Amino acid sequence: MSSCRSAAPASIKLLVEDPIVVNPGQTVSLVCISTGGEPEPNLTWTSSAGSLPEKSLMKDGTLTLPAVSSEDAGLYGCVASNNVGNPAKKSTTIIVRALKKGRFWITPDPYHNDDNIQIGREVKISCQVEATPPEELQFSWLKNGRALRSSERMVITQTDPDISPGTTNLDIIDLKFTDFGTYTCVASLRGGGIPEISIDVNISSTTVPPNLTVPQGKSPLAVREGETVELECLVSGKPKPIILWSRADKEVPMPDGSMQMESYDGVLRIVNVSREMSGSYRCQTSQFNGFNVKPREAVVELIVQYPPAVEPVWQEVRQGLGRQVGLNCRVLRAHPSRVLRFEWRLGSRLLHAGHFDSRDETDYTIRSLAREGYGEYTCDIINEVGPGRCSFLLTGKAFSPEFYYDTYNPLWQNRPRVYGYKLQWTQMNPGAVDRIMAYRLGIRQTGQQRWWEQEIPVEGNIQKGELITHNLTELIRPEAYVVRLTPITRFGEGDSTTRIVTYSAPVNPHLREFHCSFEEEPICMFTQDKNDDFDWMRHSAATRDTKYTPNTGPSGDRAGSKQGFYMYIETSRPRKEGDTARLLSPAFNVAPKNPYSITSPPAYCFSFYYHMYGKHIGSLNALVKQKGQSAPDAGPVWSLSGSQGDRWRQAKITIHPVASFQVMFEGIRGPGIEGDIAIDDVTLEEGECPDPPSNQISLCPAVMMNSSLIPHQSRSIHTHGRRSV
Repeated sequence: MSSCRSAAPASIKLLVEDPIVVNPGQTVSLVCISTGGEPEPNLTWTSSAGSLPEKSLMKDGTLTLPAVSSEDAGLYGCVASNNVGNPAKKSTTIIVRALKKGRFWITPDPYHNDDNIQIGREVKISCQVEATPPEELQFSWLKNGRALRSSERMVITQTDPDISPGTTNLDIIDLKFTDFGTYTCVASLRGGGIPEISIDVNISSTTVPPNLTVPQGKSPLAVREGETVELECLVSGKPKPIILWSRADKEVPMPDGSMQMESYDGVLRIVNVSREMSGSYRCQTSQFNGFNVKPREAVVELIVQYPPAVEPVWQEVRQGLGRQVGLNCRVLRAHPSRVLRFEWRLGSRLLHAGHFDSRDETDYTIRSLAREGYGEYTCDIINEVGPGRCSFLLTGKAFSPEFYYDTYNPLWQNRPRVYGYKLQWTQMNPGAVDRIMAYRLGIRQTGQQRWWEQEIPVEGNIQKGELITHNLTELIRPEAYVVRLTPITRFGEGDSTTRIVTYSAPVNPHLREFHCSFEEEPICMFTQDKNDDFDWMRHSAATRDTKYTPNTGPSGDRAGSKQGFYMYIETSRPRKEGDTARLLSPAFNVAPKNPYSITSPPAYCFSFYYHMYGKHIGSLNALVKQKGQSAPDAGPVWSLSGSQGDRWRQAKITIHPVASFQVMFEGIRGPGIEGDIAIDDVTLEEGECPDPPSNQISLCPAVMMNSSLIPHQSRSIHTHGRRSV
């Protein structure tokens, strides 16, 4: 006996603290357990960094991070999902202890406008570190290696963390000679396990504020694109502060992408200089590791030289023999902008060279193009850094033809096993090159390697937009073909274009044979009636909705394929009893035996397969709608109601239309949802149906027909439907 348990959303519990504070190198295990959910939830872990650390291990809801580092810190979440309701999620934060970036600055007497340290005045030393977690940070001060306690003249304070986090100050009131020495601030974390940071600051008569200068001959600095350059600012003073570099001429990032770069020796090194880096660079003192005074600054000019940028970099030029050709190459920008000379070449042969005057472009003209004039032309425009090059490919190749796809009824067949196709195209820019003398037509069956080729001669000049036609015959049905078309001029072959020609049962104005198995989306030009209640749908078992209605509809197409398509009416809600869906074939012209009169209408065999299975099956009607009739006035030629078993059956009806006509399928919804009706493999062939009619009925005076019902050969069918209600 199996017990039936109702579905329940997931719930979880984390068996860890929040936050988890750890030292680098420790192993952290995050334990997540499921406390509910049916079916059993799947547990996963996520990280605020986007992806979990590569070294992390996951097993049964427990995430283990061996040897954690500062990069592993962040928010980690456990997610439980079982597709019932929303997933459950609980998070914790990992904090990895750290001390880094120790800095100091000296503030001379804040009450006097003087940048120097003076006896008898106040001086303040500040130390700063980055601490994680900040609340564990503690400082101590030493003078010449001995512990220093806060007193009336040596005041130790901690700055408000909102103003300057991780900062301690030592205020020396009324500076004396005996106060000169080395002061050390020591930063540590209360939790321990992290090395301390010690910062030494010397206070003496030689402690002086900084000064900045640019060495002689180091500004402006000219350098070629791609080289490495060093911008220099000399910094004096004791102690020497960190120098900050930034752009002085515009608000753009520095070469490393930041708005400012730090330098400890006053040198800014730029590798692989580009032209965008030309401009002014500012160096300025920071308060860090120096004096907290108004910054000193200087400016270095950088000039990046580069060869001319030109256009066009590459261009294809098409022209016919005997015509004039003009090529133009122009300078967009260059540094130095004084361009020295230009050189035109065909291949390696120098054609023309000269010096620029005030113009920023150069032209080369071919008065009358000869065959040896085709090829690759280059124009080098040269300054002292190097050349910029325009390239031109001069060719007599014709442009590609463009296939015309809107041909009315391009496909025909006059024998059972072959078909023909009317290929049509226009020529792109036919006057651009020499006259097109012929087209080379290549054709191969899809999936095969061998091409068959023939030439289609062209008389006279092709006009722009002129439609050219060639009939392809002896194509084997139902194979598809790749067709390649190449224009040919005196120059040789032009650009090719290819297309696929596919066989589909032709909609023939003079009907010989029509077959439709609904495998392609256009469904053989069948259309939905606009005045019915709902539509027929194209469907295959492979694309069926998982929430289908059981006990109705086919489990495959007429041939038993899960991938094959058929048309069906879906009778689930909101459909109601008596709702009608109509599907109309394309129109067919009647081909009379005697072209001068229609005294005896020709016979056609109209056949199709149907599947009517389910306890609520309504009715399926086949009708013939002749020219001038509306859909409701169409003459019924076949009708069947009720379930016919879980198998495909075939209907065959001989019809005798007297005017152009369409066949129509009408599905009528029965009393419930188990009433899906399907049709497949619709065929119309000239001549009477070969099987003797089972009953002769005359349903419409304008249409004569014979009808027979032939059950399809029996096969194993698994009963499936399509959709839930």
